[in-house]
Amino acid sequence: MARQYGMSKTKSVAALIRLSQTLDASRLPRLHVQILYSPLSRARDTALIISEIIGVPAVSEPRLLEQNYGTWEGTARDGEAFFKAKQSLSERLGGGESMLQVAQRVYNLIDDVKADFEATGRVYILVAHNGISRVVESYFRDMTTEEFARFGIKNCECREYTF
Repeated sequence: MARQYGMSKTKSVAALIRLSQTLDASRLPRLHVQILYSPLSRARDTALIISEIIGVPAVSEPRLLEQNYGTWEGTARDGEAFFKAKQSLSERLGGGESMLQVAQRVYNLIDDVKADFEATGRVYILVAHNGISRVVESYFRDMTTEEFARFGIKNCECREYTF
């Protein structure tokens, strides 16, 4: 257990370093910034550390929960069978959520973030999971079904999107 906790902290620090490279920290006090994070522990822990260090609020956002993979939960995600399953956008993966269901909740969140940004200028930092990052990427960039299924980000990777 201690080793997992240490790795979590290490990844959180790595996320902070990458975040500081992405955002100009000197501008943060002048920006309206809010962190939204998945309620799952890894994302929550990372978000709360970032919040404490950069001094901006962090709020749990259930629409950032990782996809419910049903019977695929806990299995290797790099196999050909899982890749094929991800390409069936309207089918519930192993009795969990379909890609379209996940896209609906994440797109609705991004639409809400966009509306708030346009009204207030607030900048958002989203702390989520790989499956959610795939959907966020597809909101901002056209992707083929195969590109969508293969897309992934590294742990603690930061990406910047603009409306």
